[in-house]
Amino acid sequence: MEENMLEILKILFCTPFLIYACYSDIKKRSVTNYIWLMMLSGGSFLVLYDVSDYGISYLFPIFISAGFIFILAYILFQLGAFGGADAKAFIVLSIILPTYPAFKAFGYALPLNKPLYDIFALSILGNAALLTIVVPIGLMAYNISVMGWRIDNPVYIFMGYKTKISKLAGKHIRLVQAFEVVDGRVRSRFKWGGVEINEKKIRELKALSEKGLIKDEVWVTPGLPFMISITMGFFMAAFYGDLMFVLIKFLL
Repeated sequence: MEENMLEILKILFCTPFLIYACYSDIKKRSVTNYIWLMMLSGGSFLVLYDVSDYGISYLFPIFISAGFIFILAYILFQLGAFGGADAKAFIVLSIILPTYPAFKAFGYALPLNKPLYDIFALSILGNAALLTIVVPIGLMAYNISVMGWRIDNPVYIFMGYKTKISKLAGKHIRLVQAFEVVDGRVRSRFKWGGVEINEKKIRELKALSEKGLIKDEVWVTPGLPFMISITMGFFMAAFYGDLMFVLIKFLL
């Protein structure tokens, strides 16, 4: 199989799995492990073809890519930077596409901006991280448009938005603050990672609101699916290159 076609085939093969993972992440905020098992099983045939074509030496970049991404994904997962499905996506991608895919399409040699390092999944991660910067900027613009400049917690405008307690149920959101009653007064503090919202928590907030201890609106942070950023970062890396690398070159 021509190398150019094999690289394109790998990208096309990964596409439906990533798109379905985005859909699942949006609807359920979770992605079943079967997606990654099926993706890895099918992708292994493409990897085996590469091994038969390039020889056993092709396993070396796979070990480098998968090993590095596994360690990085494990650290970020433990830090709460992203979920288990996100980590598995990066690991599977690092095996199927251990190095940058180089192919020609639309009359161009792609990607347009390949970085110095040749770990494709690392570029996907960097691209995804940069794309998420749009989220706090969007939240800030939304909060200012709704509340103007009269904002009780200016830092929170980058993390979430205000909503009524009665509208908390059934949404993929978390409280930005934790509330605690001390000596008849409510103390609030920022909670890293947010506070889970369930029926019990909603009843507690309603009780505090009815007593006049807190307002009827609370700051919440949306549980945005990182899988969307990963998928966008995947296509950006395949066709354009590494946004982080381009940004660093521009700044230097």
